[in-house]
Amino acid sequence: MTVDALLPLSFLKAVRSVDAPDDDPDAEFVPELRNKRLGLSETVYLQIQRYSEAVKRNQRTVHDEVVALATLLGRRPDAEAVFREAGRFLAREAYDTVPASVRRLLHALPAFVARPLAQRRANKIASRYLNGVVRRVGTYLVLEVPSPVTLDSVAREKGCSFYEAC
Repeated sequence: MTVDALLPLSFLKAVRSVDAPDDDPDAEFVPELRNKRLGLSETVYLQIQRYSEAVKRNQRTVHDEVVALATLLGRRPDAEAVFREAGRFLAREAYDTVPASVRRLLHALPAFVARPLAQRRANKIASRYLNGVVRRVGTYLVLEVPSPVTLDSVAREKGCSFYEAC
């Protein structure tokens, strides 16, 4: 099974964002600090480059590799913040894949026409990036992910925050 390369990229970008020092932008280059924070390490930087190239080429990544990354991040004390930031990053990037003309059209059309079109678009995005399905239950939309990458993270409720933020 494979997943879109944007999924692990979102995890790595999130851990880099969470680990980046807020107060002093030059502190990112201090060797002591870089050794203590995973997001500032050279390994994470190289992996971000690797996955960024894979995203540009529309390549997919092995599911187990992403599960291992999610498990590693799930052990962090700030895992919920990392997963939530990763979900936001993935949502922004996925939203940007929808052409602006389609977004404008969905806003201009009457709701009874726009909603099924928007649901279809959301289903495509969920299928591509999360290997999931969006379905309607009453007045709600429900995201079903049969094999979530955050399932084996240490605290499952922290892993759920990734999908909540998407």
